[in-house]
Amino acid sequence: MGFGADRAPRGRAAYALALLAALAARPAAADFKLNMPVGVTTTSVEIYDLHMLMLGVCALIAAGVYAAMVYAIVKFRKSAGAKPAKFSHNTTVEVVWTVIPAAILVALAVPAAETLIRMNDTRNAQLTIKVTGYQWRWQYEYIDDGVKFYSVLDRASNAARQLGSGIDPKSVANYLLEVDKPMVVPVETKVRLLVTGADVIHSWWVPEFGLKQDAIPGYIHEVWFTAHEIGTYRGQCAELCGMDHGFMPIVVRVLSRADYEAWLATQKGPTQKTEP
Repeated sequence: MGFGADRAPRGRAAYALALLAALAARPAAADFKLNMPVGVTTTSVEIYDLHMLMLGVCALIAAGVYAAMVYAIVKFRKSAGAKPAKFSHNTTVEVVWTVIPAAILVALAVPAAETLIRMNDTRNAQLTIKVTGYQWRWQYEYIDDGVKFYSVLDRASNAARQLGSGIDPKSVANYLLEVDKPMVVPVETKVRLLVTGADVIHSWWVPEFGLKQDAIPGYIHEVWFTAHEIGTYRGQCAELCGMDHGFMPIVVRVLSRADYEAWLATQKGPTQKTEP
């Protein structure tokens, strides 16, 4: 009796804890997405399409394999009187299960290789920006326009992150994902980035662009993107680069061509700051 009486409160307590955990997880579940995002650039869309192609092929293969397994389990079960085969191998079957996967891999390699080639083709760029990673800021230099500036963590986030600041980070919009001067580019324009580092290895990463490029001192890596939607897109340094690694976000504003030209005109004055 005592044992059964003890189990009832425990069961209710376990149920209550499970209910509380489910309620606590609701905000996270609301943001949870099973699939990868499509993004807003040519590259991100091609990556998404390639991902969906691979996922579809893998799903078909998995469905075929599991269907064959279920059929074999049901059809050749011991209770139905099935007897085990006595052969050691079957050359025809071995050739088939080698040739078919090889053919599938070759077929998938073709669109994958084409996508990789297009991702690395920086020809015919309409705008070139040199991106240099520093501890802990980014420098953007518009090669053909004579514009150069540093982009650092915005003051509100910087104040809130200080120990003992008394500022609730939740009260700061885009906490640790906002900068004082974002990189600005026009929409529907092929932008070539020349990415390098000035001290240690950094990594320029904007998820919605489908773009991540390491910034390595002594090397310049080329990468490109064409943004198809006006808006503000945020990223971070994706390479552990020192104690303030988490405080060098990336913000890119995509403007209409007219708004971009107006912004560019304001940047060409003699007051632009070029030193950290």
